[in-house]
Amino acid sequence: MKHPAYGVLREVTPTASVMLENNPGHMTLDGTNTWLLRGPDAEDYIVVDPGYEDIPHLTRVADTGPIALILVTHHHEDHVGGAPRLAELTGAPIRAFDRKLCRDADPVSHGEVVTAAGLELTVLHTPGHTDDSICFQLDDAVLTGDTILGRGTTVISSLGHYLDTLRLLRTIPGVAALPGHGEELPDLAAVASEYLAHREERLDQVRAALEQLGPDATARQVVEVVYADVDKSLWEPAEWSVRAQLEYLRSIPTP
Repeated sequence: MKHPAYGVLREVTPTASVMLENNPGHMTLDGTNTWLLRGPDAEDYIVVDPGYEDIPHLTRVADTGPIALILVTHHHEDHVGGAPRLAELTGAPIRAFDRKLCRDADPVSHGEVVTAAGLELTVLHTPGHTDDSICFQLDDAVLTGDTILGRGTTVISSLGHYLDTLRLLRTIPGVAALPGHGEELPDLAAVASEYLAHREERLDQVRAALEQLGPDATARQVVEVVYADVDKSLWEPAEWSVRAQLEYLRSIPTP
C-alpha cells in the first residue's frame, strides 16, 4: 500500500474532501481523517473531526478557506481534541451529540438536518463504539467516524447498541462510507452487513470460549482463547470489545 499523503487535501466525492492527520497507530490506522465538506456553490466549509490538538494539521485545515461549522463524531481525543483550537483559529462553532463537546452552539440530535456550507447533513445517532457516536448522512455518502472504519473492525463499548446501529446503516443503500480512519468504502450497506456477520461470528467464538473456560471467565481469559492468533499488541482493545460481548451475552435471559 502506498504511504498516505499527510496534510494534503484530497477530493473523495463532489462535496467531501479529506485531510489526513499524521498520527498513525494501532487505533488510528494511517491517522485521523479530517473531512472538509462544501456544496458546489459554497465558499466555506464544514469540518468533521479535526483530530488531535496538532497545530500544523489544524493550521492547514484552517487555511483551506472559511470554516462555517465544526462537527465531531464522538468524544475520543483523536477526533475532538483539536476542535477548540480550530474554533479559535476560525471562529466556527462546534457541534456534537454530547453537550460538553459543543462551543457556541447546541448539541445535535438524531434525525436533525444540519444546514451549512451549501449542504444538508442528516444526523444519525449511532451508539456502540461510544454512547455519543454519531454519523452524518449526505446525498451520496455517510461520514461514519469510528462506527465503521476503512479497514478492520472497531472497538465497541455496547454490543446491543452497536448491532442496532449496524442494522440502521445497512438500510441506507447506494452511498459510500467515509470513515474516521482508513480508506473510503464504496457501499455502506454492504459493509454494515459484513460487520453484522462478523459480530455474530465473534459472539459464537465467545460462547465457545465460555463453554471451555466456564461461565464466569474474564474478558482477558476469553481474549487469550479467541484472539490467540492475533498480535498481542491488539489484545487490550480486543479485551474492551470482549467485555461488551460478555455483558451482552450475560444480559440475555437463559431459556
